[in-house]
Amino acid sequence: MDLFFSDLLYLILFSISLPIVMLIIYSRKSSNPNLPPGTLGWPVIGETLEFALACQGGNPAKFVKDRMNKYSPQVFKTSLLEANMAVICGASGNKFLFSNEDKLVVSWWQRSMKKILCFPSVFDETLVRDNFKPPTFLPKFLKPEALQHYIAVMDSMAGEHIKIYWSPHGEVKVFPMAKKYTFELAFRVFMSIADPRYVEMIYRPFQILTQGFLSVPIDIPGTAFNRALKASKFIHGELLEIIRKRKMELEQKGVSAPRDLLSHMLSALHENGDAKSEMEISTQVICLLFATHHTTSSVITFILKYLAEFPDVYSKVLKEQMDIAKCKGPEGFLKWDDIQKMKYTWNVANETMRLTPPVQGTFREAITDFTYAGFTIPKGWKMHWNVNTTHRDPKYFPSPDKFDPSRFEGKGPQPFTFVPFGGGPRMCPGREYARAQVLAFIHNVVTRFKWEKVDPSEKVTYNPSPIPSKGFPIHLRPLENEFI
Repeated sequence: MDLFFSDLLYLILFSISLPIVMLIIYSRKSSNPNLPPGTLGWPVIGETLEFALACQGGNPAKFVKDRMNKYSPQVFKTSLLEANMAVICGASGNKFLFSNEDKLVVSWWQRSMKKILCFPSVFDETLVRDNFKPPTFLPKFLKPEALQHYIAVMDSMAGEHIKIYWSPHGEVKVFPMAKKYTFELAFRVFMSIADPRYVEMIYRPFQILTQGFLSVPIDIPGTAFNRALKASKFIHGELLEIIRKRKMELEQKGVSAPRDLLSHMLSALHENGDAKSEMEISTQVICLLFATHHTTSSVITFILKYLAEFPDVYSKVLKEQMDIAKCKGPEGFLKWDDIQKMKYTWNVANETMRLTPPVQGTFREAITDFTYAGFTIPKGWKMHWNVNTTHRDPKYFPSPDKFDPSRFEGKGPQPFTFVPFGGGPRMCPGREYARAQVLAFIHNVVTRFKWEKVDPSEKVTYNPSPIPSKGFPIHLRPLENEFI
């Protein structure tokens, strides 16, 4: 987040140099009296600074809740990421947006975000919009019947990771270790690449890319945005080499070549029957890496945080995981059926995502004028749904600040109130993949260790996922009856 503020200074200096007349024009009341209540903030930067401060302070919910209380609990206007925006609130708002995908709204990413993730030649608004939708084959590849073949891989990689990076040490930093594991796993599952040295070579610039993802889009040397663009260029170059090598394998070996996600991408066609270009596939791969990496690492980290804080919850998770470990045996690996047995552990994960969501929400763009809650949303306006409008609402979750995994027993929360994976046609297609890798990793940690927090008062910031300021260091104590 410090990178954000250092770059933000450039934008602030630019914005205050604008002619006074621009400020007057910008601050005038809209000619449309039916716009949602709220404020657009300062010229150019809008309310982005206020939102960034709330994130840096570890309480992004404050930005949303303050405006819901001041303007409307259903919808309010603001300006974020250089765009006029309506924030749609509550379960009814979530349902409205999720149900009107491609009817009233489409997914929207800020131009600078797309520039960081996309291959340069693919940086075209029409193509980019298509590339930021999940490929049509992706849900099939990530369905349980396909994922079950990777459970043993997830389990063995988690065990090997812990053996190398955790077991020899009395203290580890969970967040960077979780990021390393999820990145290595993505390369193995998506592209069948298991060389740790090669993955590490990509991993380092990828961290630079993620750090610059929400930076101020000023492309001059020294800014986080500039560094992210350079990192993106390097990663795309490496991905093109991987793609070309795989194409040769498919041509030479046919069905004996790896049949992973990359191979599926190379065989997929556009709706008009044309093959996808190498640059488009590279863009899709880097988007998938981005989507599956930081968020899952965050969930793993904060599950371990809550387990350290609530011994009774830890004991229940330990019992569940030890029962599964005894059934699979010391030489066996987890199976898909074992993942299904981890019901209480997944309830803990869900409660973790409710209180510390890995994603704050996503954005949409209005493709036509429409009315919501009595207010007009003009065509071209951006919209934002935010988990914080429901996840801590006592109407949906009594005693909302209490950590209580039992909320997810039985039927669980009301529809559209618990939305860590979104909803509707744009619901995260990788949610089962995320569930499997999180549970496999937690299984391997819990059956080996008990742990304590090094710094009980460690702060958390958001950029945009929650980030423990010190990486969440913990003291490890091997279990005396370690089974694995």
